[in-house]
Amino acid sequence: EYLDKVYPYKKIIPKDLREKLFKHFIDQPKNNPEPKTITEETTNSKNIDSKIITIQHAEIISKRIDKLNITDKNSYEFKLILRGSRDGFSSQKFHEICDNRSHTITIVKVKDSNEILGGYNPIVWKSDGGFGATEDSFIFSFKSKENIKNYILSRISILLGDYAIYNHIDYGPSFGEYDLILFGNNCYEKSYCNYSGYYDESIRGTKDYFSVEEYEIFQIMKV
Repeated sequence: EYLDKVYPYKKIIPKDLREKLFKHFIDQPKNNPEPKTITEETTNSKNIDSKIITIQHAEIISKRIDKLNITDKNSYEFKLILRGSRDGFSSQKFHEICDNRSHTITIVKVKDSNEILGGYNPIVWKSDGGFGATEDSFIFSFKSKENIKNYILSRISILLGDYAIYNHIDYGPSFGEYDLILFGNNCYEKSYCNYSGYYDESIRGTKDYFSVEEYEIFQIMKV
C-alpha cells in the first residue's frame, strides 16, 4: 500500500512524514494471515508419553518452570525416564535411574483417588542423605486427569531454598521436609504429603498417608 499511496508523491512529501507513513504501513496486519487451522493442528499433534497426565497438564507445569503466563508458548519437551509399573517402585530403582539427572518432573497418581501430585526439581538427585538447595523447585496437585483448571502450585519458600530437595537412598523423590515424599523400598505402599512450611502452601487437603497407583519421572528439555 505504501508503494501505491505514498511513493508516487515522494517528491512533495517531507522526508520525516514519509518515514512515519512507511512505518505505519509496515506495522499494519497482513491481508492474508496464516489460517488458524494450521496452528490448531500443530497444537493438537503434541503428545506426552504418560499414563497419568495429558499434554495440557504438561504445558501448565512447563510454563510455571519459567514463571510464564498460561498463554505463553510452551517450550519444553517431556522425556519419560522412569515409570513405576515398568521400572519398579523401589527407592533404589529411583536413584539408580534418576541420580545425577537434573530438571526432572515427578508425577504421582494417588491410589483410589483421581488426585495427581508432583514436583519439579531443577537440580540433580543424589543419595547422600542431605538436602539439595534451589530457589526454583515447586510442588503441585491436580484434582484429576480431566480437570486442569483447579490446580495448586506451591514454590519453595523464600529463605528456605537450602531445604528444597531431600536426597536419601531409602526415599524416592522427596521435596522439603515431608511437603511431598515417597517412602522406602515399596514407595507405592506408603507415601506422605504434609505442609511443613518449606514450600509456600499445602498441595493436599489432608495429612493422611497415601498409596501410589502409578508414578512417572520426566526429564525436561528446551525445544
